Amino acid sequence: MKLFTKSKILILALVLILSVSVLAACGSDEDTNGNVSSEDKKSDSNTNDSSDNKSDNNKLEGTVEIAGSTSVQPVAEKLAEAFMDKNSGLTINVQGIGSSAGVKAANQGTADIGTASRNLKSGEEEWGVDDHVIAYDGIAVVVNNDNPISDLDKETIVKIFKGEISNWKEAGGDDEDIIVVSREAGSGTRGAFEDILDLKKEVNGKEVSAVVQDVVGNSNGAVKQNVVNKKNAIGYISFAYLDDKVKGLKVSGTEPTVENVLADKYNISRPFLMITKGEVPKEAQAFLDFVFSPEGQKIVGEEQIPVK
Repeated sequence: MKLFTKSKILILALVLILSVSVLAACGSDEDTNGNVSSEDKKSDSNTNDSSDNKSDNNKLEGTVEIAGSTSVQPVAEKLAEAFMDKNSGLTINVQGIGSSAGVKAANQGTADIGTASRNLKSGEEEWGVDDHVIAYDGIAVVVNNDNPISDLDKETIVKIFKGEISNWKEAGGDDEDIIVVSREAGSGTRGAFEDILDLKKEVNGKEVSAVVQDVVGNSNGAVKQNVVNKKNAIGYISFAYLDDKVKGLKVSGTEPTVENVLADKYNISRPFLMITKGEVPKEAQAFLDFVFSPEGQKIVGEEQIPVK
């Protein structure tokens, strides 16, 4: 019989202890078939859940309400369409209700974003709203295509809209009465046009419009259609609505083009604003960020004069 010394017995005991420890450690991670333990599965599941939740939190859903200027409306609609293409769960509604109504909607929270085609008035600034200039727009003075007039200076334009010149013959045209087509009170296009050309007067200590109008159009499209239908009409519209259906007059020899606005040659122009108040919903903020991104400003540039 083979005898073991005390030293050999001690070595064998140490080997057995180490073997058990190694097996125990392996068993905590995998079973005998090499499968991951339930504890590790739980850990992996938590990691995946966290990733999915993060993705859900970043997803844009719901509705963004935009309301205001009919001049801003066309470019706002194109921006909204492009942004919704990227975010299928999001709906952006764009309404043209006028600049003053748009500022009020943003202030009162009935719209996530208001729009205006003029600078804020002092009373509106006191509401604590934030205005974001997204573009610049030119205002074209337009006449019927059959009108022989193609160029007027600012002084003559002012006199026509104040009623001081009422016959086209006085401006170098036919012997016909001039039909002045203007926008409704509160229109951003009207406000900007009157500010730029100083078409104001003081009555009982208050500054009011000096425009003498024969026809009122409640949108850029309505003004343009009146000029199309009336040979002796004159009106003013946003560049976005200028096409070959009407004649855009040169002002002191300068054509109403984006290039001339950028070159500071055609100076009947105004800012386009998107207006918010306080902290806005993440969907509305994401849309605003898109508007000022290179892609958004490229879309703006197709309609108006981008700020970037």
